[in-house]
Amino acid sequence: MLNKYICIMKKGRNKELIQKRNEALCRRYYYWTELQRLRFDDTLKVLSEQEFFISEERIMAIIRECYTLCRESIVQSYLKKPRLKTDRYSLFPEKKKQ
Repeated sequence: MLNKYICIMKKGRNKELIQKRNEALCRRYYYWTELQRLRFDDTLKVLSEQEFFISEERIMAIIRECYTLCRESIVQSYLKKPRLKTDRYSLFPEKKKQ
């Protein structure tokens, strides 16, 4: 009778969570190396010891796997579209009639 109340779960780690972690790691790698201009070895140390708590070797493997695949989406996530109004920032503003 207890058997029908026991859920059978997949063994191992959740693949969706692993994928999200890998994408987050790639975004942080891009942030530290490209935006903050931190050296490669220092970036690995920060990601390993302060942010993701996995070995530097594993971080390198993840970056090799997915960084080239999702580089464009990572760059786009850090770029923000300016919200400019053309009348405010034109070189020759039109004079208002009074």
